Amino acid sequence: MDFVSARIITNDIKRLVRFYEDIGLQATWYTEEFAELSTETCTLAIGSKRTMEMFGAGAATPESNRSLILEFRVHDVDETYRKLEARLKDVVQTPTTQPWGNRSLLFRDPDGNLVNFFTPVSPEAIRKYERE
Repeated sequence: MDFVSARIITNDIKRLVRFYEDIGLQATWYTEEFAELSTETCTLAIGSKRTMEMFGAGAATPESNRSLILEFRVHDVDETYRKLEARLKDVVQTPTTQPWGNRSLLFRDPDGNLVNFFTPVSPEAIRKYERE
């Protein structure tokens, strides 16, 4: 089994896709209701609330996530924060070194989803990602 993507359902797809493009991802639009932002390892899909009607009305509620964190490894989280600071409206935590060895920046996207940009900094964390 391969984990290939996570999808956010939103009330304002253009605003949300623009936000992720502004923080460094490139979108591929398949319809006006659906776009994907891919990295080498995974894809973040964004769909309008209307796309959920194909799965069943009410199956997902936009702007209601309070448990999932979207995580992106970046080369230098402190440098990334300096570049993006003016664009980030809801910073939960400025770059901080975590006990597990990652230096993390935690913020919310326009829909309130948590996003973590991190850089491995401890020898153990660096080794973990060298294997990938």
